[in-house]
Amino acid sequence: MAQNIKWKATVILVTTLICLYGIIGLPKSKDELLANWNKNIRLGLDLKGGSLLILQVKLQDAFKAEAALQIERLKEQLAGQAIAYASIDHTEPASIEEADKVEIHIKGVPVDKTQAFRALAAEQMPSWVMTPVNSTDYRFTMKPTEAQALKKDTVERSMHTIENRINGLGLAEASVQQRGGADSEAEILVSMPGLDDPARVKAILQTAALLELYEVKEGPFNKQEDALAKFGGVLPLGTKMVRSMSRSAEQGEGWYVVARTPVITGRDLRDARPAQDEFGKWETSFVLSQDAKGRFGAFTEKNVGNRLAIVLDNQVRTAPTIQSRIEDSGRITGAASQEDAKDLALLLKSGSLPAGIETLQEQTVGPSLGADSIRQGLIAGLVGLVLVIAIMFIYYSTSGLNATVALVLNAVILIGCLAYLQAVLTLPGIAGIILLIGMAVDSNVLIFERIREELRSGKATLAAIDTGFGKAWWTIIDTHVATVVSCAFLFMFGTPAVRGFAVTLTIGLIANIFTSVFVSRTLFQFEMSRQGSTPKLSIGI
Repeated sequence: MAQNIKWKATVILVTTLICLYGIIGLPKSKDELLANWNKNIRLGLDLKGGSLLILQVKLQDAFKAEAALQIERLKEQLAGQAIAYASIDHTEPASIEEADKVEIHIKGVPVDKTQAFRALAAEQMPSWVMTPVNSTDYRFTMKPTEAQALKKDTVERSMHTIENRINGLGLAEASVQQRGGADSEAEILVSMPGLDDPARVKAILQTAALLELYEVKEGPFNKQEDALAKFGGVLPLGTKMVRSMSRSAEQGEGWYVVARTPVITGRDLRDARPAQDEFGKWETSFVLSQDAKGRFGAFTEKNVGNRLAIVLDNQVRTAPTIQSRIEDSGRITGAASQEDAKDLALLLKSGSLPAGIETLQEQTVGPSLGADSIRQGLIAGLVGLVLVIAIMFIYYSTSGLNATVALVLNAVILIGCLAYLQAVLTLPGIAGIILLIGMAVDSNVLIFERIREELRSGKATLAAIDTGFGKAWWTIIDTHVATVVSCAFLFMFGTPAVRGFAVTLTIGLIANIFTSVFVSRTLFQFEMSRQGSTPKLSIGI
């Protein structure tokens, strides 16, 4: 018996020390203790204060981009097989509800090329349904399964990009998740504890950050009309017009005629970072991937003396002249400050958004309100704990001390696990801790009542304790498993605050199985071993 108690006590002591180390570390002073506590216990937005953004992904942008990409590919294949056509374009869905109704229209295909066209369309556009309008015109609509897949992929990529950008800002406690779990809603919930001014973050999140480098054909022109006049009213084949960025009123809008296909895009970047030029002005330097390095080097070598437009989000940022062969690096000038250069580098590294982002809702919680929530939550928890302990002592006599030790150790293990898992403690999480007090005591009540029943039936104290724990075990498991399953659903479909409640309650329930059964039984065994061969149990009977 004594040896059995020793190893159990060792397990309990080691567990307690490990959890305490995770919470406060090895402090050498009160200030260090508080610092470790604040570092290890991460508070959520509702306790720490911060900002909450609800963003909507403009799915129609992704569908229009997909249709435009299909059109470009189809044009190349039609030209390769000498299949003429009068026009080819796509519709412009204006809302999320109309996004998957995008259509591609092809008109004027010669009748004698019908069979060849249909074969080409079937091969090149397997995700689209072709419907003949008449003998020469065709309409393509996206298959429902492909449209649903594109929606899901667009939302997931948007979330990944947003998460990368937020992490790049050092907001480690922020969370990004889809709101409501329905792909059709296309809403993303961004929680940023500790951030009281989300203006900069909103600007960064809503920037598409699509970087493209184009060969400049002509420009700049003050007006679009001037550019068109240069070419007799029609742009040369394989070119397009792009507006320049940050032009003054005296200089006009500023337009460039560039090649339609970019030489390099943001997907070819390996790294980007803020830097200063020889005059101390801030700029953003970038490094290309190994694959793009050779392609860019060959292009710049052939085009020495020509200009290259650096286009960000469909606006020309700068159009420098190529002085010599450039292989793996470049720079974007014109940053107003170090922060601007840093933000642009972050945007380029995190990747471009697959669709536009719109802010639907913005909430800001001040730190004072969070402090009030913490204070009121602690008061509620302490009042509940004191009342529970008092009732346990009144009803179960000195065995109430057993339940009290189990409760305290449960709290230590719970907070320790939150610290090790770097989980965020929210106001609903505090509510989960308060609820856990009642559920933990409920387990002790089940065990104590079983023990009392066995003692009333005339069993010896040690036998009554063993039987009481044995009979209560499966009841405790059943109730805890049912609650953990409920918490799993809350975690999967709830908001960040509700997920905090689910995480806290789940960890507490698992810890409660250890404290209410293993720890409580060890305490009973220790007490019985001190009383000799005829022990008596003070349990209110």
